[in-house]
Amino acid sequence: MKILVTAFDPFGGESINPALEAVKLMKDTIEGAEIVKLEIPTVFRKSIEKTKEAILKENPDVVLCVGQAGGRFEVTPERVAINVDDARIPDNENNQPIDVPIYEDGEPAYFATLPVKAMVEAIRNEGLPSSLSNSAGTFVCNHIMYGVLYTIDKMKKDIRAGFVHVPFIPQQVARRPSPAPSMSMEDIARALEAAVSAIVKNDEDIVAVGGKID
Repeated sequence: MKILVTAFDPFGGESINPALEAVKLMKDTIEGAEIVKLEIPTVFRKSIEKTKEAILKENPDVVLCVGQAGGRFEVTPERVAINVDDARIPDNENNQPIDVPIYEDGEPAYFATLPVKAMVEAIRNEGLPSSLSNSAGTFVCNHIMYGVLYTIDKMKKDIRAGFVHVPFIPQQVARRPSPAPSMSMEDIARALEAAVSAIVKNDEDIVAVGGKID
């Protein structure tokens, strides 16, 4: 099995993107699966194009996209991506699409084809906080998740795909006036490895409570 793991380049003038650095820390082989790591631009459309190129080159069995959601307490596999770009702030090339579909001919939404609840359980079994998320937002994280699932659908390839959000690292919140949750880079990498392990072991998702009231 081959798993393509993508993560965004540093955003908004930051020197590093912890999601990318955590992906770099991941083992190159997990449960016998080859891990191919790919840095993608934090840019609408270009992020999809670069990932599509890698899919055609690597022919992976799985595509796992990773990004950061500052303010979240947990590592959160995403259940669904929606067909809308609605950027509160510009991307790294100053693009700021507002209320536009990602693809005019795309479905209203695509659900992750990864075992998201099994991934949550595997991360928790490592002693790390995790929960299932039902919103990937409307910025480049949702954009790449939707774009990858759309691309796979249109190419009619038998590839499973999804997205995982990770929290801040401590260095990002140390000087904030208000406390914010964080997790070490090493623990984020360990959580991602656990998620990949669950992907390898589970062709179908487990049945577990994952719904939320809010």
